Amino acid sequence: MENNMIYMRDIVKSYKIGKNKLTVLKEVSLEIKAGEFVAILGPSGSGKSTLMNIIGCIDVADSGEYILKGENIKARNEDELAHVRNREIGFVFQKFNLLPKYKAIHNVAFPLLLRGLGKEQAYKKATRLLERVGLSDRMNHKPLELSGGEQQRVSIARALSGGPSILLADEPTGSLDSKSGSEIIEMFLALNHEGNTIVLITHDLNVAKQAKRIIHVRDGKVLEQ
Repeated sequence: MENNMIYMRDIVKSYKIGKNKLTVLKEVSLEIKAGEFVAILGPSGSGKSTLMNIIGCIDVADSGEYILKGENIKARNEDELAHVRNREIGFVFQKFNLLPKYKAIHNVAFPLLLRGLGKEQAYKKATRLLERVGLSDRMNHKPLELSGGEQQRVSIARALSGGPSILLADEPTGSLDSKSGSEIIEMFLALNHEGNTIVLITHDLNVAKQAKRIIHVRDGKVLEQ
């Protein structure tokens, strides 16, 4: 497990639907090292979204072992899981999840203010992050005044704001045209080159091929790494 950012062994996750039990993940095992750029690839219903939720500490497995950066996630209660999410995971969503009434810089500064950073420091850091993703001239625009690609860049800047151990991107190009999608993937490649660990969830093989390694998920199982 040395140098592993993520270590999973025999992860099982089921849901009750009425009187029936649906097993979504079936003894999944995988390892992701610090600094890797990994795509988790699978069709709709394969279990990849459930796997993402467990990686991101949004949900917990029924059984099996999950070690995230040396921490045993199975042993954590809900408050501790929230703390791990806040500290270790930077989320990037398909639909951006930006606050529509607030400018880009406010969207990036907001989680920093929630973490207790002073206002001046928060806005200085938000400015640096937006410059880093190429939006130095778009900071004072609201989401609806930005293109889809620009909104996703704001989302990436926000995800980076807490200095997370992992960037967890759920179909980050799914709402974008091919040109904007390619630019977002280039940004992930650059961030990975800087040392960021990136886990990208996708159903698109062409997107997955941009990662350094592909983990295939089908019918609740990891087929190959």
